[in-house]
Amino acid sequence: MILTITTTHQPATDLGYLLHKNPARAQSFDLSFGRAHVFYPEATVERCTAALLLDIDTVGLVRNRRGPSGEGFSLEQYVNDRPYAASSFMSVAIARVFAQALSGKSRDRQEMAETAIPLQAKLAALPCRGGERLLRKLFEPLGYAVAASGHLLDEKFPEWGESRYFTVTLEASLRLSELLAHLYVLIPVLDDEKHYWVGSDEVDKLLRHGGEWLASHPERELIVNRYLKYQRRLTSEAIARLMDEDQPDPDSVESQQAHEEEEVEEKISLNEHRLRAVTEALSRCGARRIIDLGCGEGRLIKRLMADSRLEEIWGMDVSYRALEAASERLRLDRLPQKQRDRIRLIHGSLTYRDRRLEGFDAALCVEVIEHLDAARLSAFERVLFEFARPRAVILTTPNIEYNIRFEGLPAGRFRHRDHRFEWTRREFQMWAADVSHRFGYAVEFAPVGEEDSEAGPPTQMAVFKVDKG
Repeated sequence: MILTITTTHQPATDLGYLLHKNPARAQSFDLSFGRAHVFYPEATVERCTAALLLDIDTVGLVRNRRGPSGEGFSLEQYVNDRPYAASSFMSVAIARVFAQALSGKSRDRQEMAETAIPLQAKLAALPCRGGERLLRKLFEPLGYAVAASGHLLDEKFPEWGESRYFTVTLEASLRLSELLAHLYVLIPVLDDEKHYWVGSDEVDKLLRHGGEWLASHPERELIVNRYLKYQRRLTSEAIARLMDEDQPDPDSVESQQAHEEEEVEEKISLNEHRLRAVTEALSRCGARRIIDLGCGEGRLIKRLMADSRLEEIWGMDVSYRALEAASERLRLDRLPQKQRDRIRLIHGSLTYRDRRLEGFDAALCVEVIEHLDAARLSAFERVLFEFARPRAVILTTPNIEYNIRFEGLPAGRFRHRDHRFEWTRREFQMWAADVSHRFGYAVEFAPVGEEDSEAGPPTQMAVFKVDKG
């Protein structure tokens, strides 16, 4: 059973600092079910690969069993796929051998540990009970490019058909701790089996390693059910805790912080300028099906409902509370059926691939991206521009240069406490130009609000359109 992790981030050998394992020597670790070996098949400045190899002691596992399951003789106890196929044994090994890397800590390269870098993970034999389709449904929403090669049950007897085993390669730009957490949770989910008893402590493990991404994953219920072996009491507890307001879901603070931002911008009626600018840009796109990503309480959707040319108007937000407020603002329960059929509100996250986002003429992202961690920005780019790929994207974000014109906003402060960054005009244009080049769009820029001769406009807008060459 082997897992390899490769990076081309230079110097690539810094992967050793992240994993806390020296590329210059092999290391071995005793585990309750055998031994784990870490070594580096390649280690150059340009490319570095770390391998985690598990040597499972299957005989020892049988001998150490206690209780009824260990009584009597069963050939399956000795002849099975556990030494060769990735399973919960691999998850345990990741947690034990790469504990610091999994927690996101690096004594000598902490800045790198907090940075999204190009990573590739390869599993030589991954059991997928649900096939390649399920494999993709689990990993693609997390931003991975997935390559899977199936294996026959027996190459000498191809008529026996395909096995459930795949050689899988996952590629993405993300933090190493995120990659390890995804593997830790999803390997046993795909296998749909665990080698140890699942008790209440497994809920804590699941939330510890899935708390940042699991709540918004489209296959959340499937993941939780499989990980916790379909134990209803445990799965109910896990779902409840994932949705708890104390988790890093914006429901608990979004409303208060949004009002703070509105107060900063209120004197210049900036929100009205923004909505008008986005609406006008949308009308020039000739779109019929649109989706407002990060729709909040539905202000923009309410304005767009007056445009009879729009056949479908969707809104998506990560906050359940915001969606409830949007439903009330739009009075969805009181609309005539024909009007109601045009509108749909969905819960979801912009950093996980979601097939519901595909097929739209235009996507709107109004004051959204600045709420994303820098490490999540690359996932957002792929979700929107590569996978969803609407014909047009209209995106606005604050111009930090204008902040000096807001009275009462201390120097160096962002307009919103939840903003992870705010860009200058040059930074925004460089980012947008890079995105448009990588994903095949053309981009144009427009100011939003009254322009200051020195600071520029308070808000900056980019309109991306699929480049037809």
